[in-house]
Amino acid sequence: MATKVKDYDVADHLRTPEEMAAYLEACIAESDGDASFVAKALGDIARAKGMTEISRETGLGRESLYKALSEDGNPKLDTIVRVAKALGLEITVRPAA
Repeated sequence: MATKVKDYDVADHLRTPEEMAAYLEACIAESDGDASFVAKALGDIARAKGMTEISRETGLGRESLYKALSEDGNPKLDTIVRVAKALGLEITVRPAA
């Protein structure tokens, strides 16, 4: 009997704003300053909610969002803020530990 392997997609497991926020916060903490890692995490969350809906709410094109929020993406701060708002997330800053 052959073992079936399915690709894991974190977007399939991000259902609530709390799960999305916890995932993004963990990715930021683990990123070690790698902006593309954080952009991809934001893209995972956007895919979980639906890229078409995020595109409509931000006024940004779907393809542009996919590109900016990919592993190779380099989104502008404006894009990050708009996407976070459309996801119901808030970006905050606090002193480093």
